[in-house]
Amino acid sequence: MGPSLDLSLISSWLMLCAKQGPKAGVGLATVVISFVFSTYYNVLMSWALYYLFNSFGATLPWTSCNNTWNAGRNCSSGFAGNNTHMQSASQQFFDHRLLEKTSGIEKAGGLRWELFGYLLAAWVVVYLCIFKGVKSTGKVVYFTAVFPYFILFALLINNVQLPGAKNGILYFVTPVWSKLFEVKVWVNAAAQVFNSIGIAFGSMVSMSSYNKFNNNILRDALIVSFTNSFTSILAGFVIFSAIGYMAHIHNLPVDNIATDGPGLVFVVYPEVLSTMPLFQLWAPLFFFMLLCLGLDSQFATVEVAITFIKDEFGPQVLRFLKREELLTLLVCMVCFVLGIPHVTKGGIYVFQLMDHYTAVVSLVFLAFFEVVAVCWIFGVPRIALMIKRMQGQTPNIYFRLCWLVLCPMLVLCILTSSIAQYSPARYGTYTYPLWAEWVGWGVSLVSIVWIPLGAIQEMYNNKGSFLQRLKTAMTSTVDLDAEDFLPEKQNLDNPASETLFTSVA
Repeated sequence: MGPSLDLSLISSWLMLCAKQGPKAGVGLATVVISFVFSTYYNVLMSWALYYLFNSFGATLPWTSCNNTWNAGRNCSSGFAGNNTHMQSASQQFFDHRLLEKTSGIEKAGGLRWELFGYLLAAWVVVYLCIFKGVKSTGKVVYFTAVFPYFILFALLINNVQLPGAKNGILYFVTPVWSKLFEVKVWVNAAAQVFNSIGIAFGSMVSMSSYNKFNNNILRDALIVSFTNSFTSILAGFVIFSAIGYMAHIHNLPVDNIATDGPGLVFVVYPEVLSTMPLFQLWAPLFFFMLLCLGLDSQFATVEVAITFIKDEFGPQVLRFLKREELLTLLVCMVCFVLGIPHVTKGGIYVFQLMDHYTAVVSLVFLAFFEVVAVCWIFGVPRIALMIKRMQGQTPNIYFRLCWLVLCPMLVLCILTSSIAQYSPARYGTYTYPLWAEWVGWGVSLVSIVWIPLGAIQEMYNNKGSFLQRLKTAMTSTVDLDAEDFLPEKQNLDNPASETLFTSVA
C-alpha cells in the first residue's frame, strides 16, 4: 500500500473532465450511489446473522410446519411445486418469522426488534473492521475474501455426491439461446457484474488510490475480472447441484425450484441445507460464508463515503470530531439509521424498491457517464500515454478499441434498451403503488441528478458564448507534458498524479 492520499474521488474526476468548479458531477454521483447502497445492503447481513444464530439447534426451524408462524397457513414440508395455494416451510419461515411480512409497502407494521438488533450488530462489525482505515480493512479482507472459497469447495464436493445433482448442474450450464434476445437479461447481467466487481460505485477508484505509481494495473485488472467470473461460476455449480438434489427429492423439475433474488439464498438454499447429511455443520458454515461475502462489499462502499468526507472536508470535520475514528463512527451511525425502514415488518418491500432503483437503474446511468467522461471526453490517447508512463509500454490495440468503441457502445445499448423496455419494481406477485414508484425514481435521482447539476455549474462558471462554455467544460486540464506527472516526481507532497493515474486505471 502506498501513502494515504489527500485527493478525492471527486477531485480526480474533476481533473479528468472539467476545467474548474468545486465538484465533478460524475464523482459526486459515484459517492452518493455508494452511500445509498450502504444504507440498505447491510440489511442482508442482518438476515444472514439471523439465520446463522438459528442454525445451531438440533433441528433447523425452517423445516417444520408445526410452529406458531405456520398457524392457519397452508404449509408444505417441502416445495409446493404446482400447488400454488401451498407454501414451503422455508418460505413461511422467511416471510412470517424472519420478516413478519405485511401485505404491502403501505403497511410498515412496526419494527422487527430482532432484526433491528442484528442490523445494529452488523454495523458494529463493519465499524470495527474499518475504523482504522484501509490498513485494518485490508487485514480483515484477507480472511473474509479467502475463507468463502474453502466453504464453496467443501459444499461443491458434498453436493456433487447427492442424487439429482447432475440434473441441476446440467440446467445451470445448458444455454437457453432465446434468452439472449431479452433486454432484461442483459440489463440484469450488467447490474450483476457492476455489483460484484464494484464498477461505477467508486470503490475501485478509492482503493486504487493507495497503489504505487508503477503498480501493474493490467495484472490487477485481469486478476479481479477472472477471479470474479470464476467465483460466480463456482457458486453456480454449488447452488444448482443442491437445487438439482432438492428437485430429485420432491420429484419436481429444476426450474420449479430455481428462483432469483433473496429467495434463492434465504428460502431455497436453507431448505436444501436442511435435507443434507450433517446439516448441523453445513448450515452455520454457509451463513457465515454469506456474512463474509457481504462484509467485503460493505467495506468498500462505506469506505468511499468516508474517504470523500475526509478528502473534501477533512480539516473542517476533524476540527469538531478530533479523530478520524469518530468520523467513521458517524458515517456508520447515519447509514444504520437510514437502514431502519428496511427492518420494519414491511421492510422487504422497501428493500426491493431501493435495490431495483439503485443497483439497476441508477448504476447503468452512472456507468455510461463514467465511460463517456473517461473514454471520449478525456480521451483514449491521454489514457494510453498515462499508462505508458506508469507501465513503460502503450496499451495494445484491443484495450484501446474497448475504451474507444466497445465499452461506450455496449453500455449505451444497455442503457437505451433498459429505458425502452422499462419494467417497474416488483416483489413476487406484489405490484407497488404509483406513489412508491415515484419514491423509487426519487431514490434513483438522488445520485443521477448530480451529473446534470455538475454540468450546469461548470457551464455557468465558464466564460464566453454557449459553445465556448461547452467546449471549455469538456476540456480536461491535465497537462500531459507537465513534470509533475512523471514517475520520478511522485512524492508525499504531490499525490495528485498518483490518484489521477490510478483513477484512470
